[in-house]
Amino acid sequence: MEKIQLTEDLSFSRIIHGLWRLANWNQSKQETLSLIENCLELGITTFDHADIYGKYTCEELFGHSLSLKPSLREKMEIVTKCGIKLPSPNRPEHKIVQYDTSKDHIIKSAENSLKMLQIDYIDVLLIHRPNPYMDPEQVAEAFFKLKADGKVRYFGVSNFKRSQYNMLQSYLDAPLVTNQLELSAFELENFEDGTLDLCLEKRIPPMAWSPLAGGRIFTGDDEKTIRLSATLKKVGSEIGADTIDEVMYAWLLSHPAKIMPIVGSGKIERIQYAVKATNLSLSNEQWFEILQSSMGHKVP
Repeated sequence: MEKIQLTEDLSFSRIIHGLWRLANWNQSKQETLSLIENCLELGITTFDHADIYGKYTCEELFGHSLSLKPSLREKMEIVTKCGIKLPSPNRPEHKIVQYDTSKDHIIKSAENSLKMLQIDYIDVLLIHRPNPYMDPEQVAEAFFKLKADGKVRYFGVSNFKRSQYNMLQSYLDAPLVTNQLELSAFELENFEDGTLDLCLEKRIPPMAWSPLAGGRIFTGDDEKTIRLSATLKKVGSEIGADTIDEVMYAWLLSHPAKIMPIVGSGKIERIQYAVKATNLSLSNEQWFEILQSSMGHKVP
């Protein structure tokens, strides 16, 4: 599988495996280990986490499975996120949903992720959401210490718009390496508001969460879903795709921003659809046909 270069010594697999639903898959340690190994065999080497996933349980579940075969760590890149505090039985001190990007919280979150994942370093740590109460100097200090201590190699953000990204970057002594965004043929906000343009400007390949629109494309019965689904099936028949999953992935993969879709499934056949999409090609006309179907009107 193609690798996307983020820095001179860090690259991600073009398809990324997302673990945010791991706690819902009801897998044994061995079953999760087998899933990890299957992903690696398919060329998927990058795994996406966040401290809050599964009400603060998914990192630990992944770590338990990885501990069965620690040598796999050398074959993968691990991404995790911090900065959101959720009320949870696992965090009884959290009374409301809030953001915390203080130096102390970022460092403690990263150190806890290392413990839960049972690893020595995180490849990329992301700030999960832009924080309207952020002190960027504290973020910079946390990043500097985690890097100096060898606990985190690189840093990025998630869901940051242009002004938020540029503000934080101005306080840092090293470039942010990615921005994880909601991107799909169904959800066009980040295509339309300049956020994806910023990724191109800064030469930072974005990670795409919810590339299948959270499954709405398969279950929705509204006008937009019906219209877009029909277009995806039409284009899929033209390019040799077996499912509309593959077409939606191919639509993102063909974009020049080097988008890296995150596949959040525990079923290997669904993951294989994304991998197959890396071998599909869309013409310029087909790409715009899907865009305009999603928009519901022609481009100006």
